[in-house]
Parts: sequence; C-alpha cells; structure tokens
Amino acid sequence: MSPPKHVDLLVLAAAAVVFVVFGFPMLGYATAAVAWLAQRGVQWLAQRRSTEALKAGNRQRAMGIIAATTLGRVWLMATAVLLVGLLGDREAGLCAAILVLVLFTVSFAGKGLSHLFGEPEGQGAA
Repeated sequence: MSPPKHVDLLVLAAAAVVFVVFGFPMLGYATAAVAWLAQRGVQWLAQRRSTEALKAGNRQRAMGIIAATTLGRVWLMATAVLLVGLLGDREAGLCAAILVLVLFTVSFAGKGLSHLFGEPEGQGAA
C-alpha cells in the first residue's frame, strides 16, 4: 500500500481546525492556503506540460519547465507570506510561514515515500 499522494491537502484541511481551536490568525491560514493551492495548481500544470514534452522527445524542455516552475512556486509562497507579514499582521505572517513550512515538509516526505513504496508519477491512476 502506498502512502497518500495528496497528504499535504489533508494536513491543510486539518490545519484549519487547529487555527480555529487555538485562535491563530485566520489571515495567516487563508494566505498559506491560497498560496499553497495556487502553487499546487502550477505544479499540476507544469507536470502535465513536462510530460507532454517528454512524450514529444524533448527532455531538455521538460526539465526546463520543472526547474522554472519550481523556482516560481517557491517565490509565490515566500512573497505571499512576506506580504501578509508586512501589510497585515506579523503574527499572521508567522503563522502562514509555519504552515507553509509544515505543508512543504509533509508534501516532500509524502512524495519521497510515494517514490519508494508506490507507483512512479505518471503511471497508474491519477
């Protein structure tokens, strides 16, 4: 049995409960959630485009797509956290930063475990 592929989304949903129960700033949660979901959308689109490039035999283009969007996704999340901390509330910025860090860690670990124990990406059910 492979680990859940989208465990980060489960953690994001659970974080909503944690933010409400402990009274953390919901602006921080909303910022992290929007930034995380946006970068996931970019990741999905980049994976699709790179798969198309690989099927066309253009490995260099596929690697370029993944590299560029990876950097862009990091900048997207960092900018969102920075802006909410500077323009909104510092505590909201800190909570958003911690949530994004947790989501990234869980996502990274989940993908690593999926590669170790599950099907390789691009094969099987999506």
